[in-house]
Amino acid sequence: MTDTTNATPSRRADGLAGSAEEPLARKASIGHDLATIAKRACRSVFREPEFFIPAIIVPVFFFVVNIGALQDVAEAGSGGTLDFKAFQLPVAIIFAVTGISRASSLVIDIQGGYFDRLLLTPVRRPTLLLGLMAADLMAVLMLAIPVTALGLILGVSFETGPIGILVFLLYGGLWGIAFAGFPYAIALKTGNPAAVNSSFILFFPFAFLTTSFLPKEALTGWLSTVATYNPVTYVLEGLRSLITDGWEWGELAKGLGCILAVATISFGLASAAMRGRITQN
Repeated sequence: MTDTTNATPSRRADGLAGSAEEPLARKASIGHDLATIAKRACRSVFREPEFFIPAIIVPVFFFVVNIGALQDVAEAGSGGTLDFKAFQLPVAIIFAVTGISRASSLVIDIQGGYFDRLLLTPVRRPTLLLGLMAADLMAVLMLAIPVTALGLILGVSFETGPIGILVFLLYGGLWGIAFAGFPYAIALKTGNPAAVNSSFILFFPFAFLTTSFLPKEALTGWLSTVATYNPVTYVLEGLRSLITDGWEWGELAKGLGCILAVATISFGLASAAMRGRITQN
C-alpha cells in the first residue's frame, strides 16, 4: 500500500488547505522599517511647497537686510579686518535650518489616528522618529543650499574650497537635526499643532544672545557671559572658520560638541515623549 501521509494537505484554522510546513512571515529589518518611514516622510516634503517658502524667505531677508544696514558700520569698526558678508552667512544658515522638522505632520498623523495604527504594527519604535528625521535632513539641506548660493553670488569665498562648502552645508544640517528633537517632543507630548508651531520660540534666545551681529570679543557685560555658554556661539564659530580661517579643527570640534550636547537633550526629550505616547495606547 502506498503511504500517502506526506501527500495529504494540512487543514488550517481558517478551513483552507495548506502546506504542512507553511513558512512564517519574517520580521522586517530595521533598515526596511527606516526606509519605509523615511520614504513616506520625504514624499510629503515635496507635496508641501508652503513649507519651504517662509523657511527660505526668513534667512534670506535677515541676510540681505543685515548686510545692507550694518556692513559699512561693522567693517569700519573692525578696521577693515571683518568681512561682514562672510560673518553673516552662517547666521543665515542657522536661521534656515533651525526648527525645520516633520513634527507638524506627526501631529496630523496623531490626530488622524495613523500614528496609533503604526504602533499596532511590528515596526521598530525608534524608526518612527529616525525616518522623519531623515526627511528633515533632506529638507534642511535643500534650504541651506540656496542660502549658501546667495552668499557665493554676493562675493563670499571659502578658504576651504569646494569641499569646505559641502562640509559647511552638512555642519549646518547637523545643527538643524539636533534642534529638531524639541518640536518632536512637543508633538508627541501634546498632539497640538499650535504648540508645535510655537516651538520655534525656543530658538530665539539661542539666536540673538550670541555672536549674530558682532564678534565675541566685541560683546560686553552680561551678553558676553551668555554668549560664552550659548551653544550657537560655537556652531557659528565652526561655520565661520570654514569660510575665513581654513580647516580649524579645534573650532569645528567645539561646534560639533555643542551640536552633540543639544542633540542628546532634544532626542532624550523626544524619546521620553514617544514612550509616554506608546503607554497611552
